[in-house]
Amino acid sequence: MDAALNVLDGPLVPCSTDPMTGFYRDGCCNTGPEDAGSHTVCVIVTAEFLALSKYLGNDLSTPRPEFRFPGLKPGDRWCLCAARFVQAAQEFAAPKVVLEATHARATEIAPLELLRAHAVKAD
Repeated sequence: MDAALNVLDGPLVPCSTDPMTGFYRDGCCNTGPEDAGSHTVCVIVTAEFLALSKYLGNDLSTPRPEFRFPGLKPGDRWCLCAARFVQAAQEFAAPKVVLEATHARATEIAPLELLRAHAVKAD
């Protein structure tokens, strides 16, 4: 398997291991054929985004141990569905994006310009 690339054409760096994120729960925003939601955008969640997501029917704040999901709080990094990121941006509630940890395939759904407009530098 080839090394995954980020949207900057560099190596994909981890998004978060605390909480453990990624479609494959490997800490990275890797994707593959099983990932119908394209969980490819590494974001730093905000209270505004969490409220919007809950309003839209996806409560990301409540722990769901049966899905190995700890529940998120503002400041956590998470691999977000690219379409949800676009939707949040349209609602003026987009979280910040870590481009170095955002998979290149995110641009199939979220334009690079939109991702860059919400980018923060990886630490």
